[in-house]
Amino acid sequence: MLSLSEHSLDRVLDWRARQSPDAPFLAFQGRAPLSFGAVRSAALDLAFVLHQAGVAPGDRVVTIGSNSLEGVLLWFAIELLGAVDCPINPAFSGQPLRHAINLVDAGLVVADANALPALEALAGELPGLSRCLIYPADPGDLSLPALVAGQPTQVLAPDVGARPPDWRPAGARPSDLCSILFTSGTTGPSKGAMVTHAQAYATALQTVNGLRITSADSLFCANPLFHMSPRFCAVYAAMLTGVQVSYDLNFSPAAWITRIRETRATVTIGHGPLLEMIHAEPERADDADTQLTRIGTSPFPKHLAADFERRFGVKGIETWGMTEVNIPCWHPYDEPLRPGSCGKVLEADYELQVIDPETDAKLPTGSVGEFVVRSRRPWLLSPGYYGNPEATCRAWRNLWFHTGDSGYIDADGWVYFVDRLGDRIRRRAENISSFDIEVVARAHPAVLECAAVGVPSEYASDDDIKLCVVPRPGHALQPMALLAFLAHRLPHHMVPRYIETLAALPRTPTQKIRKAELRRSAVTAATWDRKAAGVSLRALASSGRA
Repeated sequence: MLSLSEHSLDRVLDWRARQSPDAPFLAFQGRAPLSFGAVRSAALDLAFVLHQAGVAPGDRVVTIGSNSLEGVLLWFAIELLGAVDCPINPAFSGQPLRHAINLVDAGLVVADANALPALEALAGELPGLSRCLIYPADPGDLSLPALVAGQPTQVLAPDVGARPPDWRPAGARPSDLCSILFTSGTTGPSKGAMVTHAQAYATALQTVNGLRITSADSLFCANPLFHMSPRFCAVYAAMLTGVQVSYDLNFSPAAWITRIRETRATVTIGHGPLLEMIHAEPERADDADTQLTRIGTSPFPKHLAADFERRFGVKGIETWGMTEVNIPCWHPYDEPLRPGSCGKVLEADYELQVIDPETDAKLPTGSVGEFVVRSRRPWLLSPGYYGNPEATCRAWRNLWFHTGDSGYIDADGWVYFVDRLGDRIRRRAENISSFDIEVVARAHPAVLECAAVGVPSEYASDDDIKLCVVPRPGHALQPMALLAFLAHRLPHHMVPRYIETLAALPRTPTQKIRKAELRRSAVTAATWDRKAAGVSLRALASSGRA
């Protein structure tokens, strides 16, 4: 592979386009594959447009869009310029969207047309924003409005003939920021985890080695592109190895096996709840009749792992990682399935300890405590949270990154994830800020105070959201009315499933809410369940504003 000085996405793209100019690279659902050479040329055209729009090295550019070829080209164009890509979940609206854009202080937002209503609703609330570029969600549709959030808007339509043949973008160094990826908040709103170019390269290389991807392989992915794993473990890994990655616009458990066949994929990635959805589909006699041989997953749900391997004829490679630390733990490829374990530490790159979260003291082998990580090579971990030095210092105390995940390491070095510490909510592979939910819920006129917590869902290592509410004196809180209020102000995946009315929230002597107690109580007879009530969130959100 490339030397450390070349571990930046712009250099990797240049290198691969020279090595395999005509080999197919990106094959988005419903569109013809684009070669490595064609991807580089298109990304350069787009980079020149952004350069003319004033994007310079180090600038933060917010991107918002669903899975698309245009989204990947935009990501590459930003990296070619040495700027910082800040992708935001396209489901965000209201407070979460406002916070994310303002956090990174981006002067430019580039979004697909589906983001227009959410952006327009924030007019006057994005003080740092000076310009919006919009690309059509449908490549043939250029009927876009002239303003977004009160700012001038242009249609992003690169003029292929405009780029001078000798123009070269600035590029980046391995230590430069590649991306800012948003992670869930607990006591505060979502944080922007800074990712270096060397870190992104390392994640891709770890995937290539961990899944033994070679030039004979073909990748398939349907995960949302604003996450770390589809970017670095699929698209970037394909670039390192010169293979095609077939990308779906959305994940469909019912269509998954058909798409694996159609794309002739040999390798794919997934997350625990997604695999559970696939496994829940009716079994067919030909489920293993594909070219798929391995799947990288975090976690590999232990109650179905062995049967998933049998049914689909694949080898599951379980991992553990997070945006801030990449993927320090991999199941060794030649080892048999060990349900419940996320593998062993990549000791050439990382140190991982299990510590007492109260004292930071290292715990004995086999004891459950918090995972802390540090790297053995430069620029391998996140340098911190953008614009949030307090959170950075808390996470990096005593020269270790404190992950907020708990587990243990056995005597043979196998790592086992047990649970999340604190208030982090994880729903269907999305990390969710309880703070963002609470801020919106407290704006309801009948809500005095509230607390959002994760309670176990029907999927392993996955949460549904419960909102515990104390009504204002003299107000009768109606769960349906509150749900409608939230559905119009929160992204779909943040809207609670459960609502529980309480006389008071349990508190510590220092008046902190005892969220652990609310989680332990889970779902009781007094808990209102929107699924049991037959409520359709999409229908609710599309109805008149509450």
